[in-house]
Amino acid sequence: MNNPSAESLALPAASATERATNVRWRIFLIMLLLTAINYIDRASLSVALPLISSEFQIPPALEGLMLSAFFWSYALMQIPGGMLLDRFHTRRVIVVATVAWGAFQALAAGAHNWITLLITRMGLGVAESPIMPAGAKLNGAWLTPNERGRGAVLVDGGAPLGSAFGAIIIAGLIGWFDSWRIAFVIAGVGTMLAGVLAWKYIRNHPSEHPGVNAAELAHITAGNATLSQPGAVTSIPFKELLKDRSVLAMFAGYCCILSVFYGLLTWMPSYLHQTHGLNISGMGGATFLIFMCGFIGELVGGYLGDKWKSSGASPNLVMRSMFSGSALVAALCMLATAYTAQASQAIGLLCVAMFFIRWCGMYWCIPSILGGTSKTGVLAGTMNFCGNMAGVIVPIMIGLIVQFTGSYFLVLIFFVVMALLLAIFSSLIDYRERGLT
Repeated sequence: MNNPSAESLALPAASATERATNVRWRIFLIMLLLTAINYIDRASLSVALPLISSEFQIPPALEGLMLSAFFWSYALMQIPGGMLLDRFHTRRVIVVATVAWGAFQALAAGAHNWITLLITRMGLGVAESPIMPAGAKLNGAWLTPNERGRGAVLVDGGAPLGSAFGAIIIAGLIGWFDSWRIAFVIAGVGTMLAGVLAWKYIRNHPSEHPGVNAAELAHITAGNATLSQPGAVTSIPFKELLKDRSVLAMFAGYCCILSVFYGLLTWMPSYLHQTHGLNISGMGGATFLIFMCGFIGELVGGYLGDKWKSSGASPNLVMRSMFSGSALVAALCMLATAYTAQASQAIGLLCVAMFFIRWCGMYWCIPSILGGTSKTGVLAGTMNFCGNMAGVIVPIMIGLIVQFTGSYFLVLIFFVVMALLLAIFSSLIDYRERGLT
């Protein structure tokens, strides 16, 4: 079922002195929490794998299969998940997905061999698949054009935040209870409780939320009012959207973003160890610092983007400048990293690169701009499918590069190329509101 359009709502009269509530931002803080938990649960297997491999006698080849199982099911369910969001209530899909992935996380604790564990990981990927597209769906329904950048980065900011804290939390639980099974149960139950929180507070549209006062509803509705001409196109079939240059550039740009992010997520610790001689403690600290810089970068980028647009600047000027500019800075930092011999310099440069590349978390406000409310879910799901397929392929490709060259130099050059392509693709997108429903 589609969310109601702003035009169809009968707005209650807002007092001239009534201060608008901020329910919309609390909802996006909940989405930040859900996304962070999403990445924490993803990290759980990687942290526990040495213990699990020893218990189940899993060879290295099966370890790789185990780690990839989540991403394959997660990526393949992006488009169906987006379609579900466009057909059914966003709130309902979020809650069912969150409770389901918490259940799969907890059920993994009962695995008695690698096959049953593999099944739970695939189930986890399926259950987590609608969350990011759901964030894009809420972005279009709850926020004005000058607020969507901040909303997008709050949702996407869970990726670096969860990546920074995930290993620490799961490792801490395993160490505290001396059991990876108990750690998985606690993580799963915590996730299901987050689903209950989502049910209690999230709504599909501001008009449905009891905490939204007339002033906040009027603010959101007025901000999204369109001046469509009579007879203007208000909805575009998905097949036609797939022919749109902006849509195709959005898919390609997001591929580039996740190529860099997942490449660093999976191989950066090994790079720091093999190239710069960092020990386990040093790798952990550096990884935490780099991803926290990414999280801060998300928040800064979203704030600057919305602030710039609210000053009256053209959306194309703002978004093209910020996406392309941040990508170029990240490219220069990673190029410098390829030539530095100092560990501290490499970590500092990667912190700056991650800070700026995460400005592109604002990509999550683009599906609602290009597709309107009725197509946001499927566009966001398709975008995430493209990005996560890159996330599946790139770590394997990096492994081959390192194996055949014996160094990470060409890996860093690959990141530079991806960042440059991101700048190009981002400049091809038309970020102006289309007035679609």
